Amino acid sequence: MSDEDITLTAGDAEVTVQPGNGGRVGGLRIGGLELLRQGERFGCFPMVPWCGRVRDGRFLDGAEVRQMPLNAPPHAIHGTVRDHAWRTARTSPDEVVLTYELVDPWPHSGLVTQVVALTEDALTLTMSVETYDSSFPAQIGWHPWFNRNLGGEDVTLGFDPAWQEERGDDHLPTGNRLDPKPGPWDDCFGMPGGVEATLTWPGQLELKVTSREEWVVVYDEQREAVCVEPQTGPPNGLNTLPHLVTPLEPLEASTTWTWRRL
Repeated sequence: MSDEDITLTAGDAEVTVQPGNGGRVGGLRIGGLELLRQGERFGCFPMVPWCGRVRDGRFLDGAEVRQMPLNAPPHAIHGTVRDHAWRTARTSPDEVVLTYELVDPWPHSGLVTQVVALTEDALTLTMSVETYDSSFPAQIGWHPWFNRNLGGEDVTLGFDPAWQEERGDDHLPTGNRLDPKPGPWDDCFGMPGGVEATLTWPGQLELKVTSREEWVVVYDEQREAVCVEPQTGPPNGLNTLPHLVTPLEPLEASTTWTWRRL
């Protein structure tokens, strides 16, 4: 199938999926209101096979040190798949399945599958990473850019993390856990019961981001957007909290965004 944009619809909700632009969700419109920041780098992109920054672009893979390109010097950031076209495996009016074969610079072969499923009041993103030969560490996450303003008052963010990862001068967690501090943030938080965060555009819309995963990065230092990023581990997690993908055990994760009018 081609990598042209795909539009999903359910009720008054409409989603644009962009296989050719990193497998990202390019737009989410509720009753004509666009919730995601527009532009080639924005929308909501998948972070695979790692999330956030990897220190100096290096991680330990078994006994071998691997070097990734430094696309956010001095670090490597947000994985490799957002810069490439995905394949559209299957599509229907309210669901699309995309796949991506891991290639260089990632040192292992593997298959990433992402399912984008829309209902009248929710969008669910599900992703898996599987391998058929050698095992490797990996992470899964999503990086949505929610518009700060939809034409009324600015959005407010509500969430109740158990802790905040202390951020070093290099933007990476130091390993210390702190009581959550007020924003603005470019920070990782722990939510052991699963991620739950509520974005409220007063008088317009409430959107709840949930995930069974226990980690979320919040980035709201830009004027235009607020990012709430559920992921399977913290930044630099390939080194500090790796999930091993094996031929018998893929890595799987999902997030659901549920909304209601105000």
